[in-house]
Amino acid sequence: MNAHSGDIHPAPPSLAPVAPRTPLGPGTPVRYGHWLGPSLLLLYWAVLSATGWLDPRTLPAPWTVVTAGAELMREGRLQTNLAVSAARAGGGLLIGGTAGVLLAFLSGLSLLGGYVIDGIVQLKRGIPILAIIPFMILWFGIGEPMKVAVIAVAAFFPIYIQTHSALRAIDLRYVELAETLGLSRWQFLRRIVIPGALPGFLLGLRFGATAAWLALVVVEQLNATSGIGYMVTLARNYAQTDVMLVGLVVYALLGFGTDSFIRWAERRLLTWRRTLGR
Repeated sequence: MNAHSGDIHPAPPSLAPVAPRTPLGPGTPVRYGHWLGPSLLLLYWAVLSATGWLDPRTLPAPWTVVTAGAELMREGRLQTNLAVSAARAGGGLLIGGTAGVLLAFLSGLSLLGGYVIDGIVQLKRGIPILAIIPFMILWFGIGEPMKVAVIAVAAFFPIYIQTHSALRAIDLRYVELAETLGLSRWQFLRRIVIPGALPGFLLGLRFGATAAWLALVVVEQLNATSGIGYMVTLARNYAQTDVMLVGLVVYALLGFGTDSFIRWAERRLLTWRRTLGR
């Protein structure tokens, strides 16, 4: 460690050699292993549909859904509604995530902020998101601002809670070491606080993204004139079960794809944890 440069490199917890993992040993991640469950579900669905055990009036076959999706894409309806839904969810996640991180830092790094902010947030956690929608309609109207606001509130809480918990869990020895080295406030944030909060933030981002997509499903049932939810509602009015299922599959793929991307980013950003043997 170079005290003059202000760099802090936490030492590994143990210098003992770590036994190499076997290729298929316990705890060894398998690339693309998280696709196994969805693949088996798709196979099960296809087999039941092909053998006639699953009534197509109850649940259309996978190839029927693919055909309906291709037709919607040819008409341009799927792309248009998908773009609207993605913009709503992305805007809400950005607003809620930014607010969650800022308030988590204010609450986690300040004793007074912890008393004031965290108490209010914990109080609000007990109120279901559906219960505040009437107030959101009253405050923002029935248009796009209300929909984005509901999504932002849903995404805010997981990101705030996980980031705040990570900040509170930072080892005090690193804080004392930073004080001993005389690090500036910016160096303290960059070398101690941000790396310590990053794992919690990424975990909260995964939960927040899932919450954003779930909230999107709800708000797109409220006087929407575009979006995947509007497409599903319209198909329900005309008993188009294949189009309804296309919408549900799109929702599922969006949620699964977002979670997979964040997990990939987490592996790239937290390589130092594996270096330290964690």
